[in-house]
Amino acid sequence: MRCPGQDSRFWKESAIYEVECPQCGAAVEFFKDESARKCKSCGHRFLNPKMDFGCATYCRFAAQCLGDLPPELLAQREDLLKDRVALEMKAYFKRDFRRINHAMKVSRYAERIVKEEGGNPGVVIAAGYLHDIGIKEAERNHNSSAARYHEQEGPPIAAEILARLGAREEMIEEVCDIIAHHHHPREEETLNFKCLYDADLIVNLEENHKDQPVDKERITAIIERSFFTETGKKVAREVFLKGA
Repeated sequence: MRCPGQDSRFWKESAIYEVECPQCGAAVEFFKDESARKCKSCGHRFLNPKMDFGCATYCRFAAQCLGDLPPELLAQREDLLKDRVALEMKAYFKRDFRRINHAMKVSRYAERIVKEEGGNPGVVIAAGYLHDIGIKEAERNHNSSAARYHEQEGPPIAAEILARLGAREEMIEEVCDIIAHHHHPREEETLNFKCLYDADLIVNLEENHKDQPVDKERITAIIERSFFTETGKKVAREVFLKGA
């Protein structure tokens, strides 16, 4: 069944209209179900400014309904997906508030880091919420929550969650790759991995120093030696070295 808003049987005369090209000012004709068009005068491709993309940011069938989604909309869709991933993570952990709070804090730091560093927020924030999603299965299958076990158990669970929410295959693959080695950086890493790694390291350091004073010299050495991104280092200094 086609969405009534995009079904031409329900259209009126106003369903076809002209829009001014933001690049050259020429008139560009749009049908109301066209997500984007290229200006014949200057070649600039732009989103349909009169189209409501609200449902497309979360609907798993948006691509079939609207055709190939433009990059701008895909980025927005993945960014908005984060709220639904957060709900799935909370539902999965149920009353395990310690792990829920850990994932929430990692995601908050990850969001700040990735937006300043210029990575993909959708991928990084989703990885933040799901990076430890394999812990329960690690404890069940290996009687251990050691990093290597929940790195092993986490990707299939994360993939199922993201696929159910309609995430793109490329996004699912990258998030799962990050989860599969998030405690063990490889020699060459993506910016998205680095943003998640730094955020997780900040929270782990916070939790490790919850009941003991921070050794500022040791923390300074860790920040300089172990963090990947400049934003991660900056945030860590704000958290641990205030007034130092």
